[in-house]
Amino acid sequence: MRRPISLYGLTFSLPLLVWQLLFFVFPLVFLVALSFWTVKNFTIRPDFNPVNWVTMFGKPVFWQAYGTTFGLAAAASVLASVVAFPCSYAIAFKLSDSARRMAVFLMVIPFFTSYLVRVYSWQIFLSDAGIVNVMLGAVGLGPYPMLNTVGATMVGYMTLALPLVILLQLFSLVFIDRTLIEAAHNMRCGRIRTVFEVVIPSARVGLVIAALFCFILTFGDFVSPVYLGGGDPTTLSILITDTTKSGQQWPRAAVIALTMIATLLVVAFLSVRFAYAGQAKGSRT
Repeated sequence: MRRPISLYGLTFSLPLLVWQLLFFVFPLVFLVALSFWTVKNFTIRPDFNPVNWVTMFGKPVFWQAYGTTFGLAAAASVLASVVAFPCSYAIAFKLSDSARRMAVFLMVIPFFTSYLVRVYSWQIFLSDAGIVNVMLGAVGLGPYPMLNTVGATMVGYMTLALPLVILLQLFSLVFIDRTLIEAAHNMRCGRIRTVFEVVIPSARVGLVIAALFCFILTFGDFVSPVYLGGGDPTTLSILITDTTKSGQQWPRAAVIALTMIATLLVVAFLSVRFAYAGQAKGSRT
């Protein structure tokens, strides 16, 4: 039975509603309206003209940046998930409770420092005369160009998202029913087979959500592609900056931003649907 809406409940839920309206709904509505405005003589004029959408969607550079951004974010999500899983698995099943709490604390520590500062520190490591090339030079290797490359951008993405992916995977693995793993071992199922047939399916929701958060963070990231990747190849976040600098084309930048928001909503919807697909079938049976 549905509970009647009370004044008491509305009073305590009102701050959350106001927060959502002020900082999400209203800006989104303004962004949609801005995308139909026009710019003439460096002046933005309120209008209802789809020329910005037609112009941006007709530019090859837009679709190149879109493909690059989507591909890098997807690659970062896969890489972060693969790298994070052994770590989260070891923390969940191999460490004691006290050691697990310490590991979680160490995963949280990177968020105490600015992401921009961490990216600047990677410049010191990855430059031609940086720490990594100096260490390689000591053994007769290098120097290798590492900064201003796609690989450097991926390092920045891992710096941004990897600790969060490990934490989300860990929270999912910790709550797996251990009796399922014991039953698999009693049926002479090997460790690797148990991981792929018991652990991963049981933690699928958490694993998918962790990859989704990585995709969301990296899809809109501006810092790593610029300060580690050198702005080449161009991503959508860089394209937004270039568009605003080119004749004050804020409406066209709004088109890019709305395209990014729509992409993230679609990816989030499909990911959540995939994550809970098995549970929905199980509940119907």
